[in-house]
Amino acid sequence: MLSKSQISFIKSLHQKKYRKENGIFIIEGIKSIVEFLNSDYQIHSIYHTPKISATLPKVSANINLFEVTETELQKISTLQTPQSILALVHIPVVKEINFQDLKNQFSLVLDDVQDPGNFGTIIRTADWFGIKNIICSENTVEAYNPKTVQSTMGSLCRVNVRYTQLNEFLKTAKLPIYGALLDGQNIYKTQWKNEGLILLGNEGHGISKELIEKISFPITIPRIGAAESLNVAVSAAIFCSEISRNR
Repeated sequence: MLSKSQISFIKSLHQKKYRKENGIFIIEGIKSIVEFLNSDYQIHSIYHTPKISATLPKVSANINLFEVTETELQKISTLQTPQSILALVHIPVVKEINFQDLKNQFSLVLDDVQDPGNFGTIIRTADWFGIKNIICSENTVEAYNPKTVQSTMGSLCRVNVRYTQLNEFLKTAKLPIYGALLDGQNIYKTQWKNEGLILLGNEGHGISKELIEKISFPITIPRIGAAESLNVAVSAAIFCSEISRNR
């Protein structure tokens, strides 16, 4: 049985302020939890209902394991329909960005992406295409937001997400910068180099003006129909696919 203090602590982690303060975030669902158990992330504790006990993998003795009721899980879950298991995970210490780590590969750069579902899908897409690094503006939604984490389906544990002041970052980056714009070279006719940064903008306003000036290669996904714009996660997937195909 969970104590009131345990419930209160876990519920506090639904908020960014307390995730940052305690250095802990929440993941839910057996698939995602297994992914994190097999990663370099450090699991703090796992809470599960009896019905999922048989499917639990072996866990380290350093991980606190709690069997809880469906009612208790409902109280601590971030989901309307809990998935019978929830884990608390330590937020890793993030290293400063080293441009050498970005050489000879492509990385995604996100300018103020706000929707956690979009961000989670972008992380999952990056993982699918083998892109290891995502660099975010300081106003991009938090990677450890429960909705973001849920949308990644475990891919977060394999993709490095870092936040920085993008104007300064792009100013000093000695890498080709490809920007997703409405006016640019046709993505399907682009000759990609062997490395670079893929800059994607905010859902409503696109890439900010100060960052557009830093773009080496403006790229557009040609519109055939009448839609006003593409979802940023869809755009990211098309860019990743084209880079993969050309390489």
